[in-house]
Amino acid sequence: MPDMAAEGGAPPGETGGRAGEAGGPPGLADPLRVQAFSDGVFAIIVTLLILDLRPPHVRPGGMLDALLHEWPSYLAFTISFVYVSVLWLNHHALFRLVARVDARLNWTNLALLFSVVVIPFPTATLAAAFAEGNRYDERVAVAFYALTATPMSVPWLVAFLYLIRHPELRAPGISDRYLRAQVPRPVTGIVLYGLSAVLGWFVDPVLGVAAFVVMIIFHAATSERMPTWLLRWLPHRPQA
Repeated sequence: MPDMAAEGGAPPGETGGRAGEAGGPPGLADPLRVQAFSDGVFAIIVTLLILDLRPPHVRPGGMLDALLHEWPSYLAFTISFVYVSVLWLNHHALFRLVARVDARLNWTNLALLFSVVVIPFPTATLAAAFAEGNRYDERVAVAFYALTATPMSVPWLVAFLYLIRHPELRAPGISDRYLRAQVPRPVTGIVLYGLSAVLGWFVDPVLGVAAFVVMIIFHAATSERMPTWLLRWLPHRPQA
């Protein structure tokens, strides 16, 4: 395991006791309630995803064809479930960097949760377009998904930048350098989701969907942190 202290920050959750006990600075609170609320939101979203899957109404002998015809809905459910789960892992990793929360970080977290809540809707729209729509409908659905997902990365970017400016909110051992290494993650999401909208609209909707899958894999692979080579590449700035 790499030495995170040498790379500008200790591994989240592996340094001293967690802050947030009574007697801390005024206006700051323990993040446990925020985490519990957020976990509840994620759990509800994941549970409600199954409601978009309904048994088809068919004539006798047509059940198999009807089930196979619904493949876009099954794919949309799988993508939504995996993506929400990946976002929960990223959220969990984010709050391992946090020892205390203030009002602005709370609002940032609510914006983050709002962006997660809306994910099933553009995903279901995408499934409907590929199941029943024409080429134009597919282009619109891919662009709609991308334009919905692009601003979803913004609260993550705001959270990392806010923690850089407010070291009093961080868990012990989390440095500016470590947090700066996380900034490319949401920036990559903003850029690639915008690119997927262009691909889906002007080139091929399937390419746009492929870009969505790549983004999910990227967020899964970097849920804990960006690769250590990026930490080494970033210049070291002395702590104030």
